[in-house]
Amino acid sequence: MTTVEQAKKLILAEAGNYGAEIIPFEHALGRVLAENIKADRDLPPFNRVTMDGIAISYKSFESGIKTFRIKAIQAAGDAPVEIDSPDECVEIMTGAVLPDSLDTVVRYEDVEINNGHATLLTNDIKKGQSLHLQGADKKQGDIILTPGRVITPVLISLLASVGEAEVRVKRLPRIVVISSGDELVDIAATPSPYQIRKSNSYTIQAVLKQCGVEAGMLHIPDDPEITRQQILECINNYDVLLLTGGISMGKFDYIPQALKALQVNQIFHKVQQRPGKPFWFGKHDNGAVVFAFPGNPVATFMCLHRYFIPWLQASLGLTENQPTYAVLNQDFEFTPDLKYFLQVKLNFNEQGQLLATPVEGNGSGDFANLADTDAFMELTLEKSEFKKGETYKVWKFN
Repeated sequence: MTTVEQAKKLILAEAGNYGAEIIPFEHALGRVLAENIKADRDLPPFNRVTMDGIAISYKSFESGIKTFRIKAIQAAGDAPVEIDSPDECVEIMTGAVLPDSLDTVVRYEDVEINNGHATLLTNDIKKGQSLHLQGADKKQGDIILTPGRVITPVLISLLASVGEAEVRVKRLPRIVVISSGDELVDIAATPSPYQIRKSNSYTIQAVLKQCGVEAGMLHIPDDPEITRQQILECINNYDVLLLTGGISMGKFDYIPQALKALQVNQIFHKVQQRPGKPFWFGKHDNGAVVFAFPGNPVATFMCLHRYFIPWLQASLGLTENQPTYAVLNQDFEFTPDLKYFLQVKLNFNEQGQLLATPVEGNGSGDFANLADTDAFMELTLEKSEFKKGETYKVWKFN
């Protein structure tokens, strides 16, 4: 069997590159930047006032002037108002341009205004205070964003500030989620006593939406010829096939033989892990990548986070996330010769340690148990006894 580490290496070796596309910047949230973004002018573009108050000449204050005649009130967006004499000032608002004849702003809390005059109430004034100077952040032409970054709300703000109405981002792969099995019915249907509602495909679709991917959906009945035909159509029209179910050793698990018949090259089948041992991975000569997960909901969910999401990140040119580690909060035993992904609830103790408390369910079909957990803790293959206080990698999903 393939080990977890081998499976990860083999999967990442098949990371794709799906090119780039230009989209409106307001639709770019969560996408991966594919170009350098430069400042189209200095940031800030002028000497910007950062406090409501009065603008004065510091030289006038140094010469002993404490009361200034207010020449005008200047709001943000107004043309700057210049003074004509040292004892004049301008009432000025946050965000306004500082006039060239003035160099210091005194906030309203430190002045008293009467009859068109402003009197200073403090001597604690520094030249250039309450100002954000032109070009202090970036100079015109400076690179402010580089490729390979996920576009966050902060980056949206930067794109808007430099006039990037359209932005080049990494193109997302075309993905289809495929479920199979005659025992599955639509969510609005009333299952017979021997049927269940579809859920795995919707779980995968929801996780993909969190990654910014809109996936197609398909359900295949337990029929070998229909299975082959529909998988062939997906191979020809999608970059990635995410299958759930139909890959074990049952007599109605037709997917492995369909993949073989369609000349999808099997890279591995079965991983030394629980849940998710029957996991199948391969690639067609046309470039379509196939992740075939076991039908058990917990197995599908774990494999999606442990294998597919890292593959997607690598395909989009993202640096692999630093692993998260947590401290096991109680003893645990697992004897089979498989790497176990233990469902855990996470919380912090008073020392700031991330603690993982096991929340055991009833196997890989117990998807209800996932609602009470936050992560899978990846336990070491070589051990069977895991002690409270030991540290292991965790894969968070909440």
